[in-house]
Amino acid sequence: MTSASADVEATDRRLAWLYVVGGAIGLLAAAVLLIEKVALLKDPTYVPSCSINPILSCGSIMQTIQAEAFGFPNPLIGVAAFPVVVPSGVALLAGASFPRWYWRGLLAGTIAGLAFVHWLIFQSLYRIGALCPYCMVVWAVTIPLFWYTALRMARTSPLADRSPFGAIVRFASEYHGVVLTVWYLVIAALTARRFWDYWSTVLS
Repeated sequence: MTSASADVEATDRRLAWLYVVGGAIGLLAAAVLLIEKVALLKDPTYVPSCSINPILSCGSIMQTIQAEAFGFPNPLIGVAAFPVVVPSGVALLAGASFPRWYWRGLLAGTIAGLAFVHWLIFQSLYRIGALCPYCMVVWAVTIPLFWYTALRMARTSPLADRSPFGAIVRFASEYHGVVLTVWYLVIAALTARRFWDYWSTVLS
């Protein structure tokens, strides 16, 4: 086995664990959200378990048009998508080797998920004015699922050794954790700033 193939195998194994653990967490959060949504549809007076205060309030979000962006409850997307992610991780751990088209499908799916998640973040912060804790869990796992799938695809691309693409890939690979941390911190900072007036009165 060459060093390059060994590196890809090691990368796939780490990615596999992310798929299994992150996918399972995302699926659980989406499933709980769907259950809460069904309960709210049955009883409009029902208070979801994730409705904690005026800001952390799933109930108020579930009743907005953004909660059904495609005409059905958003959690259905997670319930359908994450069961693809988890088995993919399990298969990689078992030694499976996916063809390039399958990796492209995973990348396309995570790109779509990432775009939708950031649209929901914007809507939550600047249109609805509330946060859904279970939704935030889905956000938190979707970002690394995209990031590390994209890195894997970039590192195995025929362009990986060419400049300037290769230099960007090497930089991103070396500082992958830093990029992810900054990503989270930006979202956290935007969230803190948006709701600072409320939290400052609670903490004072």
